[in-house]
Amino acid sequence: MKIEDFDFHLPEELIAQTPLKDRTASRLLVLNRKTKAVEHKRFKDIKNYLREGDCLVLNDTRVLPARLYGVKEDTGAKIEVLLLHQQEGDTWEVLTKPAKKVKLGTTIVFGNGKLKATCIEEKDHGGRIFTFSYEGIFYEVLDQLGEMPLPPYIKEQLPEKERYQTVYAKEEGSAAAPTAGLHFTKELLEEIKAMGVTIAFITLHVGLGTFRPVSVEDINEHEMHAEFYHMSQETANTLTKIKNDGGRIISVGTTSTRTLETIARDHNGKFVEASGWTDIFIYPPYQFKAIDGLITNFHLPKSTLIMLVSAFVDKETILSAYEEAVKERYRFFSFGDAMLLI
Repeated sequence: MKIEDFDFHLPEELIAQTPLKDRTASRLLVLNRKTKAVEHKRFKDIKNYLREGDCLVLNDTRVLPARLYGVKEDTGAKIEVLLLHQQEGDTWEVLTKPAKKVKLGTTIVFGNGKLKATCIEEKDHGGRIFTFSYEGIFYEVLDQLGEMPLPPYIKEQLPEKERYQTVYAKEEGSAAAPTAGLHFTKELLEEIKAMGVTIAFITLHVGLGTFRPVSVEDINEHEMHAEFYHMSQETANTLTKIKNDGGRIISVGTTSTRTLETIARDHNGKFVEASGWTDIFIYPPYQFKAIDGLITNFHLPKSTLIMLVSAFVDKETILSAYEEAVKERYRFFSFGDAMLLI
């Protein structure tokens, strides 16, 4: 398949620049996978499409304020650093900009010396391995100096950091939010649980793949960047019971989906306690082994995410739904509206 097969026209003004004050007030496009019927709702209406015995799977990763602005210790040149993931101790893989100014041995100073980073390895595409030095607790220093790493298509400043976190974010480590989960409030989740729907959690720390576009013509040649995931024994037991009892597993977001499908793929369709790194790339045709439904935002043209949702429904139906969303003036991307594929 070619990258052009997943293109669509998106007017720039439909890219949501700021989040809605009420998380549940976003719109919801409901797409029935069997009948191909489309309905236009509000996100809080999602309760009407869930039933007793279902399970919602949420990614509880927490976004780090991972964008840092510093200067080279020797020249004072300005450098931007984006933390991607912790390798060991105070060693991190990062993206740097401008990368050509950051060589092996370069030291960058942040916050007048509150934090320092020295480059110990150069990688491709602006990637570097840094060792950090500081006084106190790293995450507290990062919280003082760092900014939320909003995607490049968002030009507005975020008034409060917590609005780029899900209300259930817990496990520190992401370079971007699992944005499908941003629509939930604690109250809505409680209402859903009261209906007899189980809430289960997995973790996938969103990393470099979020920021890397597909640059090859033939999508078979695209390589995904590996991201860390974890599923607890408790969640594995819950999902196994849901399946055995005939309930539906509804994944909240593509990150949850990739975690669930990785584990099911690696364990003969079963759910087990597991941790590791996944570079699973889901595109048509693909036989899903774990999920029965998907809640997701609207994705970039030609992205790996629109390929994933095209595999879950089918490419023609998804692109038709996207056309309708554009016509109906839905808000797109991280702070935009949502889809339910069921």
